Amino acid sequence: MKKEYVIRFGIAAKGFVYLLLGGLTFMAALGMGGMKSDSNSVLEFLSGRIGGQLLLAATAAGIMAYVFWRFYQTFADPEGKGTEAKGLATRLGYFSSGVIYGFLAFTAIQILMGSGSGSNGGGNSFISEALGHRYGQIIVGGIALVYLGKAIYQGYRAWSGNFKNKVKDQHLSEKAQKLVYVSGVAGYAARGVVIAIIAFLTFRAAATHNSDNGGGTKEAFDFLQNEFGTLVLAVIALGLLLYGVFMLIKARHRVVNF
Repeated sequence: MKKEYVIRFGIAAKGFVYLLLGGLTFMAALGMGGMKSDSNSVLEFLSGRIGGQLLLAATAAGIMAYVFWRFYQTFADPEGKGTEAKGLATRLGYFSSGVIYGFLAFTAIQILMGSGSGSNGGGNSFISEALGHRYGQIIVGGIALVYLGKAIYQGYRAWSGNFKNKVKDQHLSEKAQKLVYVSGVAGYAARGVVIAIIAFLTFRAAATHNSDNGGGTKEAFDFLQNEFGTLVLAVIALGLLLYGVFMLIKARHRVVNF
C-alpha cells in the first residue's frame, strides 16, 4: 500500500474518533442520550455496538496509521521544517502527537483482546505517579505549560485560518470550501478551549499536589458544564464534531509530501 493511502487512512481515523467524541458529548449535553466522552471511551463505545469489534479493529488500524504519519513527519521531515528552533518545536509536536495516539492505539488493541478498558483514568494515573516523585509538582507544572502552549496554538490556527494551506480545496465547490473553513475554525477553537481547561486542571493538580484535581477531556467537559452551563458544553462538543468533519475532508484533500 502506498504511504499516501496509509496517511490518508490515519487522518480519517482521527476524524472518525472526533466525530463520535463530539457527537456523543453533544447528545449528552442536550439530554438525547450519548455520554460525555474522551477518545478512550469512544473506543469502548465502538466495542459495544453490533459489528463493533470489526469497526474497532479498523479504527485501531487507522490510529496506528496516524501514528506512523506523525513519526514520519518527526524523523523524515517531509515538509522541510528543518532544525531551527521553530522547526524543531513543530517536529516535537508531531512526536508528542504520535506518542499520544500510540497509547490510544494500544488501548484499542487491549479492548479488542478483552484485556483492557478505555476508562482507566490514564491521565490522572500519570499525574498521580508524577506527583509521587521528588520534583513531581515541577514536572506536572511543566506538563501543564505544554498543554497551555498547545491550547494557544490551536487558538492561533482557528484565528489565522492557516489550516487551509494544507488542504487542496481549489477543486472543491464554493459550498465545500466554506465547509472546510467553518469546520476548521470551529474545530480548532473547540480543541483550544478543551486543552486550555486541561492545562488549568493540570496546573491545579500541581499546585495542590493532588491528582484528583487534574483530569483529561471528560473532566474538562464536566468543568465546562459546571462552570458555564450545558449550552456552552453543547457548543464546544459541536465544535469537536465539526473538527471530525474537517479531518475527514482533510483525509481526502490534504497536500501530502514525501
